[in-house]
Amino acid sequence: MTINKFLPTLLLCLGLVACQTPPSTKARPAPVEDALSSQAMVSPMVDKRETLVATGYAVISVQNARLPAQQRLLAIRASKLDAYRALTEQVYGQQLDANTTIADMTVMSDTFRARVEGVVYGAVLVSITPVGNDTYETTLSLDKGIVNELRQLYIAHLNNRRR
Repeated sequence: MTINKFLPTLLLCLGLVACQTPPSTKARPAPVEDALSSQAMVSPMVDKRETLVATGYAVISVQNARLPAQQRLLAIRASKLDAYRALTEQVYGQQLDANTTIADMTVMSDTFRARVEGVVYGAVLVSITPVGNDTYETTLSLDKGIVNELRQLYIAHLNNRRR
């Protein structure tokens, strides 16, 4: 009988404690330098794969050479550089600049520019293959360990530039 007498008071006290707002635990946003120096920004994609693979293409007939053999060699070289560009995009990402002009609720111009910058070393040449009669395809791969090392060097470079 004594428990029944105190039960409503006990429930009321528990309800008030549960509704109480805890002291503020809001974290301050991390400064930009802290965000750049952490690997949190760049690790999710790399953690999913052991190697990055990139493919580049080049057309033989548009190469600036007179002899067909020279055109083929230049196309192979161009496809390899295209593969390196694609690999660099995967390691560092792309910087995109876009501009849209609207007048009278009509798009007058819509332009964008993409830029890729970075250093890639340690890539393995997987294959150079002719595709059809007029194209070469080059495939490169890059080990996850090297990708992590490249990103750490890049973040260190960014931090040094800010000082």
